Amino acid sequence: MTNRSLTLSKPSAESFCSIELTGSKSESNRALILNALSKGKVGIRNLSLADDTAVMQESLKNAADHVPLINIGPAGTAMRFLSAYFAVTGTETTLTGTERMKQRPIGILVNALRELGAIVDYAEEEGFPPLAFHKGFNQKNNKINIRGNVSSQYITALLLVAAALPEGLELNIEGELTSRPYVEMTLSMLSEAGISYQWKENVILIPSQDFGDALITVEPDWSAASYWYSIAALSDVASIKLPWLKKSSLQGDSRASSIMEHFGVSTEFTDSGIEISKVPTGIKGDLFDLKDCPDLAQTVIVCSAALGHNATFTGLETLKIKETDRIAALQNELGKIGVTLHEDNGFYHLDCSGLHFPETVRIDTYEDHRMAMAFAPLALKIPNVIIEDPAVVGKSYPSFWNDLEKAGFFIIDN
Repeated sequence: MTNRSLTLSKPSAESFCSIELTGSKSESNRALILNALSKGKVGIRNLSLADDTAVMQESLKNAADHVPLINIGPAGTAMRFLSAYFAVTGTETTLTGTERMKQRPIGILVNALRELGAIVDYAEEEGFPPLAFHKGFNQKNNKINIRGNVSSQYITALLLVAAALPEGLELNIEGELTSRPYVEMTLSMLSEAGISYQWKENVILIPSQDFGDALITVEPDWSAASYWYSIAALSDVASIKLPWLKKSSLQGDSRASSIMEHFGVSTEFTDSGIEISKVPTGIKGDLFDLKDCPDLAQTVIVCSAALGHNATFTGLETLKIKETDRIAALQNELGKIGVTLHEDNGFYHLDCSGLHFPETVRIDTYEDHRMAMAFAPLALKIPNVIIEDPAVVGKSYPSFWNDLEKAGFFIIDN
């Protein structure tokens, strides 16, 4: 945590710009594991510039150099994917992270890896990182059961390494699958890398097989695009171009285009990307299921609050075990503009009856990149929005503050 903060203001309620987004962090981190497992046969183009992706690259290099302790900081995706990679490749190292990372449960994945035959120990608290990995992986099981409602990253971690297992993997997903598009993304990228699979009902089967020669082109990040949708929604007039985003995206967060229609933002898909525009229509929709795209939750909830739109949200089960407890963080920060978020048996109700826009609001970010970026568009409604610890955006969108300046935001570094 730093003492640095930024003060944002947006004198004009009009937003006209063209913003080139970095490559998808989700796709990039999957591609890096496939590149490593295939020993370079799977190439990558348009890799993300996000801190998390840089951490993944560096960690894979350190593992190849037999570094005994690898620290991935706050990178949750790297923790899950690297755990599976180190386990099944018999990489001898200890994987650790920030204090918050040490509070994020990983027992479900470790249990699955141990069932497969990996030798993994908890270096500190049972069920949580750091993890100590040992040499000598010998597969003793090729059928794994795993709960589908905790984190799709556990499932993806296992699927990414499945083809490299001597006996392959039959994965049985128990119960409802959270964030299904992320699993579909993983399987699509495996297919691009020459890996065949079968998915019938709740069972995914990947035989042992070699990777093909492939070049994976990473699409720009739809999660990053969501903040521009929020900016368009909170503007009086907006036309924002986001090059190279595709309608037929692998990313679950591409649902931003349909969700944000409810808040008066239209999307035009072209050969060169998308153009989003504010349209003169009333706000519609009062129930949003974000089960398949939980990373959009903060953006959509804050946008709805700033528009004074009471709505109900569901599918937020995984938010409490992210970079921070995102539900608690949202409740705290929305309270600063008089908005409450109540939980009722898995449904979260937004009450905007007390909404007000102060002259200045100070937003704590809880070491969470999405808190910073979800609340930044409030500068269209509040003269001075102070964002604490703004460097957190580097985790997924390092150029965010520079891009805001391109869109006419004034930013003072405090």
